[in-house]
Amino acid sequence: MFLLATILLFGFASAQKVIQLNYCSIDEHNLRMDCKYALPPEAPEPFCKYTNGERLFDTTDPDEEQHAPFKKRAKARMFPGNICRLLFKNLPNGKSNFTCNIKYADSAIATKTSVVDKKLLLPCSAWSVLLQSCSGLLLTLMTLPMLLEIHWL
Repeated sequence: MFLLATILLFGFASAQKVIQLNYCSIDEHNLRMDCKYALPPEAPEPFCKYTNGERLFDTTDPDEEQHAPFKKRAKARMFPGNICRLLFKNLPNGKSNFTCNIKYADSAIATKTSVVDKKLLLPCSAWSVLLQSCSGLLLTLMTLPMLLEIHWL
């Protein structure tokens, strides 16, 4: 019985997961972070929150309270396509940790953490999103002409 319960617990815990965590700068001081997640087909609407350790930047869960210093600086919202977006104003210099947490009903929490370095932050554009999320596709497209040329020889 214990083995069956363990298998079921791991099955439910792995049913949801954070697939990608992309980030870019809206302007010189503001961060946009997109957390793409996967859920089981008939799962209820999940809650999303962004944290740094114990500090809560923002959440879509009305039962949790945002950490006071971030009330006017951070906003989390859900978007179609299983995306939770954080808009964060006045990103401090240096490196900052951001963790995306996805939870629905009484299931386990799926998380993914990323370290954001302000001086290495790319501006938000289709090109920067492509560089962060599709590096394999980009590499294939860039090497395709070379592969075609070798084939013709």
